[in-house]
Amino acid sequence: MKTRTLLLLSVAMAFAILMAGGIFLLQLSNESSTVQPLELGESTGIGDVTVTVLEVTNSVALLGIEIEIEGVDDADGIDNFWLVTGDRRLPPVAAPADGRCSEITVSSQQCRLDFDISAVETSSRVLVMRRGDQQRNWVLPER
Repeated sequence: MKTRTLLLLSVAMAFAILMAGGIFLLQLSNESSTVQPLELGESTGIGDVTVTVLEVTNSVALLGIEIEIEGVDDADGIDNFWLVTGDRRLPPVAAPADGRCSEITVSSQQCRLDFDISAVETSSRVLVMRRGDQQRNWVLPER
């Protein structure tokens, strides 16, 4: 092949790659990946688990969230919850306590998730549960 033919082919390939990238960016811009927040008392399925956030109680050091949860037997399922504030992402308190959630079971249970908010400086709070590739958010009332 001649040099001129190779140069024309390389320019055509560069143009094809540029067009494919532009089409991909257009597809990404039309995609909606936001997770709509749920209301207190609203039941939702997250993978193989059903969760309802019932009530939020606030003290100086702990934020307690009453939930009703059922699905499958999973001793590590509570680790799927996070409290996201304006400045931190907090895991639930894992120490056993009366009424505190410790695992997910097949049968429905009502329990409490506690989060240590003593070092949190903002008042915005979002409870996030992620299970598999699904995620649900609850925007909690500020107190």
